Amino acid sequence: MAARIDHLVTSGTFSLDGGTWDVDNNVWIVGDDDQAVVIDAAHDADAIQRALGGRTLRAILCTHAHNDHIDAAPALAARTGARIHLHPDDLPLWRMTHPGTVPDAALADGQVLTIAGTDLRVLHTPGHAPGAVCLYAPELGVVFTGDTLFQGGPGATGRSYSDFPTIVGSIRERLLTLPPETRVLTGHGAETTVGTEAAHADEWQRP
Repeated sequence: MAARIDHLVTSGTFSLDGGTWDVDNNVWIVGDDDQAVVIDAAHDADAIQRALGGRTLRAILCTHAHNDHIDAAPALAARTGARIHLHPDDLPLWRMTHPGTVPDAALADGQVLTIAGTDLRVLHTPGHAPGAVCLYAPELGVVFTGDTLFQGGPGATGRSYSDFPTIVGSIRERLLTLPPETRVLTGHGAETTVGTEAAHADEWQRP
């Protein structure tokens, strides 16, 4: 049996380049009744731990290292013993939030992580952040995109460490090539599908 996906929304702030904004983040839990991984431990370790419901947490997977996606990761790791995984290109951003520490493991393009018999394939998709990754689960028909792709187009690229042509290239080459019916489970807001976003890709404008 394939893993299931649980979803919760946590609230906090995003800070970068001297500004701070209130945000709601999607936290995704993939697993079965016994074990799971968390994708983006945002804001509230207590809420995430409650959502796990006693399951063994195998890993905390970070789609990128903006503070609103990683701020609860060390606390959750300390409570559960789970290892934190991050693409190394995002270490400069990680250190802004958690100075003096490093994640436990590096994510790499093409790497496959397996939870509850279900594969999550790492797709390096820089642009929103240098080490941004998406996690593709073909058995589940979903891709977890963090802040790379949203309903309506690419993630923001107006701040440090981001680049609009890079994110567009990442999306076109790594995400829009997935089956069009693939559900896109994002870091904020509502889900979409690959086909829906591909249909409007020619309309994307630099912010």
